[in-house]
Amino acid sequence: MSEMKHNWTKEEILEIYNKPLMELLYEAATIHRVNHDPNTVQVSTLLSIKTGGCSEDCGYCPQAARYHTNVKGNDLMTVNQVKAQALRAKSSGSSRVCMGAAWRNVKDGEEFDQVLEMVRTINKLDMEVCCTLGMITENQAQRLAEAGLYAYNHNLDSSEEYYKEVISTRGYQDRLDTIDNVRKTNVTVCSGGIIGMGENIEDRAGMLVALSTLNPQPESTPINALVAVEGTPLEDQKPVSIWDMIRMVATTRIVLPETQVRLSAGRTQMSREGQAMCFFAGANSIFAGDKLLTTPNPDVNEDMKMFELLGLNPQKPFTKKVQPQSVEAADSKFEALGEKPKWTRPDHKIERNEAAKVKSKTLK
Repeated sequence: MSEMKHNWTKEEILEIYNKPLMELLYEAATIHRVNHDPNTVQVSTLLSIKTGGCSEDCGYCPQAARYHTNVKGNDLMTVNQVKAQALRAKSSGSSRVCMGAAWRNVKDGEEFDQVLEMVRTINKLDMEVCCTLGMITENQAQRLAEAGLYAYNHNLDSSEEYYKEVISTRGYQDRLDTIDNVRKTNVTVCSGGIIGMGENIEDRAGMLVALSTLNPQPESTPINALVAVEGTPLEDQKPVSIWDMIRMVATTRIVLPETQVRLSAGRTQMSREGQAMCFFAGANSIFAGDKLLTTPNPDVNEDMKMFELLGLNPQKPFTKKVQPQSVEAADSKFEALGEKPKWTRPDHKIERNEAAKVKSKTLK
């Protein structure tokens, strides 16, 4: 295994990112082969269990209530609906189901209890369960762990400096605090970000500094390419180049050697050849299914054809960590506390976010 380093500097990471491409790929592929099976890629399915109506102003997100994006909102899905989707995902080769709800933060109550039952249900199908529900407290993290949650996703999105140019309704530290709350349980951490939001290379390096200095480092890191959605503040951003994606994946692999690097949003814009280079550079997880929450994603059958062409095998569930045991609600040691944490609301304004909000009002 590669030596874990938790004191990367931005300058060191920039030096890696800017290496001649062939040298960068060779180094990343070498580290990847030391720490992972290069012919195995995890297939995950991302399911939006509650869509739209989010109170946040994330500049990339079509689920923000303040923007007009033609995303059809839906209330929280039922446990049976989620189970049916999970079984479908399993039959298509997925070993993990990631459930996303468009919430600012988790609130104790009937809806969270319903999510906990979803976690128990999917875990009993012998699939890894991941959730992304916004900010959570330590007690809420413990309740998710007790239900059998395998991973919790909470992306940093970008560097702390550029984050303020994308989101104004919550602070960067809140994201770090949520990750810290998850770390107090046996649940693994999934945290990454998005490139192509107008950030510079220094910001990409800054995000990797933040992720690499976490101890332990995230078990999973999604690298998303922005999918610019009409109506969002970032609707006019040009698609990030495949070469930027390859460099970002390779650099992430070197900086986070044991982490599963997830090739996430934006794959519809990538050729098979481009994706193959990302796998060679160290990506070893993808999301399957026709949508990633609300944005397009390659069809699972196309992914399986690509796997066959490249000689890749889907990773079996619980390869990296033993399956957690679900505790039934009646036997739970952790109860709802009715917490009302003071998650921050920064007071700065982002001009393009405000403009998109005003434009939305004229269209509704």
